Amino acid sequence: MPAVSLLPLFGSPAGPGALGGSLGGVALGVPGGRKGPGPSGAFRLTEKFVLLLVFSAFITLCFGAIFFLPDSPKLLSGVFFHSTALQQPQPPPPPLPPAQGDPRAPPPPPPPGAGGSSSSSSIGYYGAGAAGEAAENLAKIREDHERALREAKETLQKLPEEIRRDIHQDKAKFLLQDKLGRRDAAGARLPDLPFRKPVGAVGVEPSDPVIREKREKIKEMMKHAWDNYKHYAWGLNELKPISKQGHSSNLFGNIQGATIVDALDTLYIMEMKEEFKEATEWVEKNLDFNVNAEVSVFEVNIRFVGGLLSAYYLSGKEVFRKKAVELGEKLLPAFNTPTGIPWALLNIKSGIGRNWPWASGGSSILAEFGTLHLEFMHLSYLSGNPVFADKVMNIRKVLNRLDKPEGLYPNYLNPNSGQWGQHHVSIGGLGDSFYEYLLKAWLMSDKTDEEGKQMYYDAVQSIETHLIRKSSTGLMYIAEWKGGLLEHKMGHLTCFAGGMFVLGADGAPADKTGRHIELGAEIARTCHESYDRTSMKLGPEAFRFDGGVEAIATRQNEKYYILRPEVIETYMYMWRFTHDPKYRQWGWEAVEALEKYCRVDGGYSGVRDVYSSRQSHDDVQQSFFLSETLKYLYLLFSEDDLLPFENWVFNTEAHPLPVLTKEEKGESKSK
Repeated sequence: MPAVSLLPLFGSPAGPGALGGSLGGVALGVPGGRKGPGPSGAFRLTEKFVLLLVFSAFITLCFGAIFFLPDSPKLLSGVFFHSTALQQPQPPPPPLPPAQGDPRAPPPPPPPGAGGSSSSSSIGYYGAGAAGEAAENLAKIREDHERALREAKETLQKLPEEIRRDIHQDKAKFLLQDKLGRRDAAGARLPDLPFRKPVGAVGVEPSDPVIREKREKIKEMMKHAWDNYKHYAWGLNELKPISKQGHSSNLFGNIQGATIVDALDTLYIMEMKEEFKEATEWVEKNLDFNVNAEVSVFEVNIRFVGGLLSAYYLSGKEVFRKKAVELGEKLLPAFNTPTGIPWALLNIKSGIGRNWPWASGGSSILAEFGTLHLEFMHLSYLSGNPVFADKVMNIRKVLNRLDKPEGLYPNYLNPNSGQWGQHHVSIGGLGDSFYEYLLKAWLMSDKTDEEGKQMYYDAVQSIETHLIRKSSTGLMYIAEWKGGLLEHKMGHLTCFAGGMFVLGADGAPADKTGRHIELGAEIARTCHESYDRTSMKLGPEAFRFDGGVEAIATRQNEKYYILRPEVIETYMYMWRFTHDPKYRQWGWEAVEALEKYCRVDGGYSGVRDVYSSRQSHDDVQQSFFLSETLKYLYLLFSEDDLLPFENWVFNTEAHPLPVLTKEEKGESKSK
């Protein structure tokens, strides 16, 4: 501060030099100090000494204020320049309440007047408001110090591996929270960001009037299926279109509304606005997960969690995000196994899990625990909670530690021992969507998930070497592997692989790109043959290549068709990547067969024997018929700008999820 502002306080007529000399004499220990110029204008030694003491106290007080009191500039301005803000103190804003049970939350501030004697001793100089504020700040500093000591003591008591784990978890959590912008630096919840709609939710009309007419026909099929479900089975899981009543499945326990949730994004994509609105209202009012029920973790994830996530990303309605996260949290106890490989079945009230009793000595199934990745990564993205991503990334860690027979992944894995069950390998049922999700995890990560990519292409190499074969007439098929012996059978579910191969062709090694496209085309042709060689022009559940038989079901329990989508799914992918008109032609043949043999007054039903000329319906309209079969047909006859693949990835239930771009993921992409 300027020396001139202090001189009037001492009243020295001698100017700066007199003050400096007095201070200099004392500082240097000169006996008697320095004499003044004359008796009339100079201070006596005792007076100088008193003034020196006062001045020293004043300087000490100023420095104390500067270094030890918070907001000291404001306080000093009040002392020296008579700040009106300090003369009329304002009450501090009320503190945010600490989280209940959080040991890190600071205790509430002391009540007014709790500052002790130091508060009253300061009143005369600073004023009552400043003294109270200073006392509260000192109390808070003391409390923060004590809390820091407690936390340091607790940290020192932890084992080193526990400390490393905590650091990793905290880092992952805050990276994700920072990316989402939903929490502040202290971890406090912030208001949700406005929904940002991904590109490509609605495409242009097909320019070809014939294609446009065919697409409208598929939309009419959706309306027929939906209207009958609404009329006869509203709020229940599925429809029995012959009996015209609701159908329940033990896959969903007591959770209801599978068809509604599964169909949400199809309704939105087809611009069926009134139907989407009524479905949304049902979800808001009636979708309840607080039930005492054992559910299939896999089926509930791909249909309910996937359907809700997709509906949120398409429409931006917050109810879908909240419901998806709520259900995801209820599925987390399924991972409470020694290895972290989840149970197949979970009671979502008790949290008790188990596996299917028929599954190889209590094993979990590859296609089930391997088909959680896409949805759980998005649950972490939308909730800010990394636990979902951690669970599915741990599954990869377990798999990567295991030896794979011939580079193949068996269908069964024991969640207790972490060892394979039977060495049975299938790219159809029990294994199929595991491989699909390896590829799609890489695509959904904006091609940054190098681990998923490597696992996928390594697996495809082993599949081509050990499972892919050709019939005597040149039909390519994917056999099943049982401990080294091939069963020359291919399931309808396996027909998805044609679409998978062509979808992954872009990322294959340069010398393999053409081969992956060829694999996709060959599988599409074989699966079309399995349809074309039946009386109804609909494919059987499984077909064989042995004993002179090719692409034909030879067993009665393999001849049924339950409105499955996999063949049409491959047509759609092959069309997008090649624009060969035969894929639309084959898709339209399937539409005509569905209309002729599966359409009934009450909706659509599966059939028991596709080789019979006499209809025999199974009386079930599967929820995936609305979610997958009709959606893939609609996309097959749409332009490529409707849900473009550079922006969207479909889960195994055909629910579109947006690609998480590098900018959105931030640093968390490495987790």
